Amino acid sequence: MKHAHIPNIVCIGGGTGTFVALKGLKHYPCHLTAIVTMSDSGGSNKRLRDEFGLLPTSDIRQCLVALSDENGGAGLLRKLFMYRFQKGHGISGMTFGNLFMAALSDILGSQNEAIKQTGRVLRVQGTVVPVSLTDTNLYAEYEDGHVLSEEHLIDEPPHDGKMHITNVYLKPQAKANPEALAAIAKADLIVLGPGDLYTSLLPNLLVNSIPSAICASKAKKVYIVNLMTKYGQTYNYSASDHIAIIEKYIRTSLDFVLLNNAKIPVKALSLYKEYHEQPVIDDLLKDTKKVVRADLVSPLFTEKAKSDTLIRSLIRHDSAKLASELIKILN
Repeated sequence: MKHAHIPNIVCIGGGTGTFVALKGLKHYPCHLTAIVTMSDSGGSNKRLRDEFGLLPTSDIRQCLVALSDENGGAGLLRKLFMYRFQKGHGISGMTFGNLFMAALSDILGSQNEAIKQTGRVLRVQGTVVPVSLTDTNLYAEYEDGHVLSEEHLIDEPPHDGKMHITNVYLKPQAKANPEALAAIAKADLIVLGPGDLYTSLLPNLLVNSIPSAICASKAKKVYIVNLMTKYGQTYNYSASDHIAIIEKYIRTSLDFVLLNNAKIPVKALSLYKEYHEQPVIDDLLKDTKKVVRADLVSPLFTEKAKSDTLIRSLIRHDSAKLASELIKILN
C-alpha cells in the first residue's frame, strides 16, 4: 500500500512574521522547517553576541515557541520561553528563552546542538534551522551613499527614515547551513515572509548558496506581502516594490503572492501614522492567478513588555487565516 506524501513546507524569515506563519501551519499535516536569519544585533541579541560570544537566538526562540506543543506542561514552558525579565540589573529586557539557550550552548559546547535540544524540550512540531552558523553582520547602503553596519540601526535608523536603501550585504560573507540547503531541496512549498524586508527576510537571501537553492527548487514559491510599510526600510513601498526586491534576491520569479485585502483598524492606522507608516498599497494586476487576495489581518492588537526596548508591529497577520490560504496554494 502506497503511503500518502506528507508535504514539506519551508518558511524563510525571522521574527514575529515567521512566528505567525508557523503557528498556523503546525495544525496541518505537513513537515515544517523554519529557516531563520542569524544576523540580528539589537536588543537582547546584542548582549548575547557581545557578552556571551554567541550567535543571535531571538528569532530562533520565536520559531521554536511557534512550533511548540501548547498543551499541559509544554504550554507553560512556552510562556516561560517568551517571558521577558522586567527587573534585575543586567537581565532586564532579556528573555528566559535566550538565557536558557545560552546556558545550554555552554553545557553542550555547541550552539547548534543547543537549538536542537531546546526543540526537544518544547516538543516542537517541525524543525528550526539557522540559515548560517557564520558570525556575520548586516550592512545597508543608502541613496546618499552612507552605510549602516548593524541590523538594529537599519531597523530603527538614526537618519531620515524616508531615505531608501540601495544595497544590502553581509560581512563577512556567510556560508549556508547544510541543513537549510537540504530542507530547501526537499520542499514542496517555500514561504517567504511576512516580516521586515531588509532585516528579517533579505539577510537569509544574502547567505551564499541560499538564492541558488531556492532558484533550483521545484517547490511553489510564495511571498506574503507585509500589511504595513516600514519607516527606515520600505517607506512608501507598494506591493510591487516589495516583490521586485524579493525576486531580485532569489533570482527567479515567485509563483504566488499573498496579499491582505481587509481594512486595517482605524485605531492602528492612527498609531502607525505617528511612525510614518501606512498599509502597503496593492498596485498589482487584478486578473493574475499569481496574486491571492484575502482577509489576513488579526483582530488582536499586540502589546509588548515594558522592558522591551525595540519597536514592534501593532497589527499582525492572523495565523489561522494565513495558514488556510497557504495550504490552498500548496494543494
